Amino acid sequence: MYNDGVGLQPKKPGEAESRDAEGRKPAPDTTSFSSIDVSAWQDYDYISTDSLWVLGKRDSTGAHAGDYHGNFVPQIPRQIIERFSKLGEWVVDPFCGSGTTLIEAQRLGRNAVGIELNRAMVKTSRARVKSEPNPDAVCTKAIKGDSANKRVWERACGHLPKDRDGKFDLAILHPPYDDIIKFNDDPRCLSNQAETGDFLKLFGSVVELTRGHLADERFLALVIGDKYAQSEWIPLGFRCMDVVLDAGFALKSIIVKDIQDNRAKRNQENLWRVRALRGGFYIFKHEYIMLFRKKAG
Repeated sequence: MYNDGVGLQPKKPGEAESRDAEGRKPAPDTTSFSSIDVSAWQDYDYISTDSLWVLGKRDSTGAHAGDYHGNFVPQIPRQIIERFSKLGEWVVDPFCGSGTTLIEAQRLGRNAVGIELNRAMVKTSRARVKSEPNPDAVCTKAIKGDSANKRVWERACGHLPKDRDGKFDLAILHPPYDDIIKFNDDPRCLSNQAETGDFLKLFGSVVELTRGHLADERFLALVIGDKYAQSEWIPLGFRCMDVVLDAGFALKSIIVKDIQDNRAKRNQENLWRVRALRGGFYIFKHEYIMLFRKKAG
């Protein structure tokens, strides 16, 4: 089980490096998708490999703030970026929101592009990223647009070096949870779809475009929760999972994340307990982080 504290920062790997008889440091044992030296795994105790995450309060250091209803805790993209990308690589977030992924990518020395439909949130993202130090001089961009639009992705890819052939190394998706929160009045927004089926169809368009601009064998992370509608539990997370699988991804892991310290109704626990007892349901205290790998070809 992963459990970190508020604002926990990674330790520097290799602080107690092993050497051979001649004093030489062994070559790092890294994967094709990560800078983590597996041979020095003891140095990475801040990296989770468990399927249950208890994160506690959201990190509020630097430019991070919890004022945007529906944003996710920075510890999530921090874990994903460190685990599934390398220094200097490119991360894309098709639902940028207030810029949480962009801030974490910049802190960790990764380039990042975020797409966001809400113009005010694009301005917020840009301002927050600008206020953060950028010691690795990475490129961090937030662009306004609909992530279900091919031309918007062409603009996003315009920030990539030409030799990248329009491909990112990691995608992090934290879409609206259907209509639970209405983020704006734009009919293109996932939160404004009339039916869950319409939501899934539009989400599928975003996933298809994401896949087309993700390098083969690289990872997509989906942060999603379920919902209630008409007294029924709607397994939105698993329906979204099926959409990603149908797009040509392989499921690698499903992480259950505790949300008790990061939930909107945390000051109404007694009210929701009464409602649960009367209605015969259980109160949401988790969401999912689903990890997929793009199949080649």
